[in-house]
Amino acid sequence: MRKQIGMALMAVAAFTIMAAGAAFGDDIELAKKSTIEEILKNGELRVGFESGYMPFEMTEKTGAFIGFDIDMAKEMAKAMNVKFVPVNTAWDGIIPALTSKQIDVIWSSMSITDERKKTIDFSDMYYDTATAIIGPKNGDLDISPEHLKGKTIGVQVSTTHANYVDKYFGAGSTVKSYQTQDEANQDLAAGRLDYVQADALALAAFLKTEQGMACCEKKADVPPDASILGFGVGGGIRKEDTALKDKINAAIHALAASGGIDKITANYPELQGGLVTPKN
Repeated sequence: MRKQIGMALMAVAAFTIMAAGAAFGDDIELAKKSTIEEILKNGELRVGFESGYMPFEMTEKTGAFIGFDIDMAKEMAKAMNVKFVPVNTAWDGIIPALTSKQIDVIWSSMSITDERKKTIDFSDMYYDTATAIIGPKNGDLDISPEHLKGKTIGVQVSTTHANYVDKYFGAGSTVKSYQTQDEANQDLAAGRLDYVQADALALAAFLKTEQGMACCEKKADVPPDASILGFGVGGGIRKEDTALKDKINAAIHALAASGGIDKITANYPELQGGLVTPKN
């Protein structure tokens, strides 16, 4: 009896699911269109980023946001004929801000990784760079795990660099996480860290500051591991926002083809020669 009742209930449930599925499918199609339509209707693109990652995202004394990513996002909004609305967001909360629709896109030097793709989607790559380790200015350029054993390495929390250091150095070294890259750099300069790992170009920018030149030097680029460090940098987009993804990809490639990305890069000398960008 229980089996027969169960089969009957399953049949009713299957019919209900099929009926709901058709409606749900319609909802999915509407969801795919809603974000880009809302953006165009409201006339603004809310761009999430985390300031304090020079020269990509920085805050001037006036409170204005500047940097390579900011300039790119402004051009992207311009191509979509909408207003660029910057939303400064803590890094460890930036994906939740996207999925909860507080922002429309993440544009914050976020590496495209398989792990992140479980939660969000990405635009095409708009730049790539190496990963490096810096430390005190002493001429010692050995960054092998054996050599860094017993040392303390600083990383920004919830980044690919944190995962990389955990995997390759965590067994013998102490890993210390920071909310922002700037905080890690400051502790290195103050002697509270032995090393810092991050994007090579972001660290190069720090090393060119007065503080960076006084304290520190680049040790070496780390051996690549795409399974952790990803496949370049892209804009973070909700999985259902396929129309927005198409618009963003079109803007990236149009900017690349017109030489716009090169013009933006030219404004940041520290990026010259180390930034790989799409050509069309």
